[in-house]
Amino acid sequence: MWLESLYRFIVGGVVVSIFALLGTAVKPASFAGLFSAAPSVALATLGLTVAKEGSWFASVECKSMMAGAVALCLYSLATSRMLMLGRLSALASTSLSMAVWFGSAFALWFGFLR
Repeated sequence: MWLESLYRFIVGGVVVSIFALLGTAVKPASFAGLFSAAPSVALATLGLTVAKEGSWFASVECKSMMAGAVALCLYSLATSRMLMLGRLSALASTSLSMAVWFGSAFALWFGFLR
């Protein structure tokens, strides 16, 4: 158990560092956080899942990650649209958009991944 945690720590750290270096190469610099967080965690998780559970289980996990990414994009679009209209505060916009995120994530999961 602790060996797997150590492996996750090392692989995650190395992959985060690689993506952080890639993130510093692009403009604007605000993309650095995007490149260093989500892809590295996803890759480390998928690699460990393939090693421990097999490729079939990892493919289901990968499809779930893709559905979550689509849902996040829909959430971001809804939030930015509400904020651009200027009628709602940031807290209200993000809170209302959570329904879009959860609804689309569950709809994609139940519609395509079950």
